[in-house]
Formats: sequence, structure tokens, C-alpha cells
Amino acid sequence: MTPQDTGGGSAELLIETAGAIATVTLNRPQARNALTFEMYDGLAAFCRGIDPDGAVKAVIVTGAGDRAFAAGTDITQFRDFNTAEDALAYERRIEAVLDAIETCAVPTIAAVAGACTGGGAGIATACDLRIAARGAKFGFPIARTLGNCLSMANYARLAALIGAGGVMEMIFTARLLEAEEAMAAGLVSEVLDDHQALMSRATKLAQTLAGHAPLTLRATKEALRRVRQGRTDGDDLIAMCYTSADFREGLEAFLEKRPAEWKGR
Repeated sequence: MTPQDTGGGSAELLIETAGAIATVTLNRPQARNALTFEMYDGLAAFCRGIDPDGAVKAVIVTGAGDRAFAAGTDITQFRDFNTAEDALAYERRIEAVLDAIETCAVPTIAAVAGACTGGGAGIATACDLRIAARGAKFGFPIARTLGNCLSMANYARLAALIGAGGVMEMIFTARLLEAEEAMAAGLVSEVLDDHQALMSRATKLAQTLAGHAPLTLRATKEALRRVRQGRTDGDDLIAMCYTSADFREGLEAFLEKRPAEWKGR
């Protein structure tokens, strides 16, 4: 696996590919992986650039080390905010990043160890699946820190996972959810004993997803995104799957009792 520098020689966003699996590491451990705008933009560009017909079939997003997935946006970047437009432009920029993750052509898995707060939690909720090490903590403690708020899209993503009541309790109390509580609430699907077990499971899970029907996964991602937006249109997704060569391959493979060879088209 060869890390790819995202620019400027900082290597604050590492991208490694092994077979069909790409791992994106938020790499500022000295700052608990707090995100710079360059890191956000690099993550978005990578997700947008994935070719659905290419070699990468699943993406793992994680943080360097076991102390933090990401402790939000580097707050030094807020010092020049003076107007409403400054805030709105920031939220539009971050939403474009989260939308890029959410609409990534392949499944995404957030492998969370340590603190996952603010912008880091936003990235995790935009991923398709989330798994966590036992010491992970999730939340948006903004009511006791910066005094800002989430975007409407972020509130909607979070509410889709833990319900409106869960969002209200999380934001109002400004407390962080422990890993087991996050799993009980539906925020994460699995809790692993430690960082090593987390990354091993993330790889195995990514391999499983990489072997499944790409169009089924793609349609499901898009359908749930539309549901969060209040949309009910989905005929195009049904047509995409049922008229595909993959559907015909799946049918024949099932009848012949053999594994399907998916092509994603």
C-alpha cells in the first residue's frame, strides 16, 4: 500500500489502496485529527473521483491512532468569521464535502476510535456504515463549546440514525455517547475491543461489501438519501437494477447455484 499525499507535502490525508479497498486516514494525530479545509476538500475530491467501474469497491475512513477519529474542524479556521455569510459559506463548504461522501459511488465505512466529534461526527454520519472501538465517543458538544449549530442537512442525517429525540438530547446535554450507547442508539452497528480489532473488522467488512452487487448498494444509498430529503421518486433506481446485466447474472447464478460475477452495470 502506498500513501498518496493530497498536496502541499503535509500528508494530513493519507489514501492507501489494497486490492478493492481504499483506506482514507485523517492524519493529524498531534491535533486529535482536527480537520483543516484542505483535509475536507481532499476527502471530498477523493470520494467524487471514484469510478464506479474502477478497481476500488469500498472505502474505509478512519483517523490516525486510537485517540481520535476526528475532533471536529480546526477551530483556528473560525477566527476570521465576522458575518452571516462567513458562517453560511462554511456550512455550504462542509455540506459539499458530506454530500460527496454520501453520494460516493461505492460503500463507505467509518472506522471510529477515540473522539468523534463535530465535523468528525459529521463525516461519520455521512458514511454508509459506522463501526467503533470500545473507547470511541460520539457527539456534537457545541452547546458548551462554540455555541454554533448544525446545518439542516446534518440535523436530518443524525435524526435519521438516532431519531429527533436522540438528537435533542445529544445537543442539549452536550454530552458524548460512549461506544456501547452509540450502538444501542443505532449510530454504530458494531463495537470492537480495540483499535487493532477495529481495523481488522473494517477491512473484512469492506471486503464483504466489495463482493456484493454494486447496483443494489448504489440504489439503496441513493434511495435513503432521497428519503431524508422528503422525496419519494425511485423509478429510476428500480429500472437501473432490474434492467441491468447484473440482475440477469444474479438470476442465472442463483438458479445455477454458483456465485454471481458482478460487473456493476
